[in-house]
Amino acid sequence: MAEKMKINDQVTVGPQPSDDEIRQLGDQGFKTVVNFRTEGEDEQPLSPDAEGEKVKSAGMEYLHIPVSMKSMGPELVDQFRAKYPNLPKPVFAHCKSGKRAGAMVMMHMAVEQGMSGEQTLQKAEEMGFECDKPELEQFVKNYVDNHAK
Repeated sequence: MAEKMKINDQVTVGPQPSDDEIRQLGDQGFKTVVNFRTEGEDEQPLSPDAEGEKVKSAGMEYLHIPVSMKSMGPELVDQFRAKYPNLPKPVFAHCKSGKRAGAMVMMHMAVEQGMSGEQTLQKAEEMGFECDKPELEQFVKNYVDNHAK
């Protein structure tokens, strides 16, 4: 997923932005960048801290929640969901490819909207999120089913 995907007016998900793209995000009116990458991943042009400095110097807020396929647990989703309502919108959320970021954002929205895990996966598919990792798909489904209001 090299494309940015606008989920709604408040949040867009995409892949790792370059230096220039970070500046452009600010110019495009984004107010916050959320980075779900962990320190020391492959193909990481900027460390999460360095990215934070670039984001702030471009006039936006920065939130770093490191998520890897190994560390992705309900508490990380809860942490993101607790902080999300207070972030200045619109938000640009990314990981390396946009998959983890997409999953995190979809889980938040699904629970807010009272969707089931199955509905969440269908919706994600309709929006073009290819979930090619069965464990990620299972995690999303279970999280949403367990947190449904």
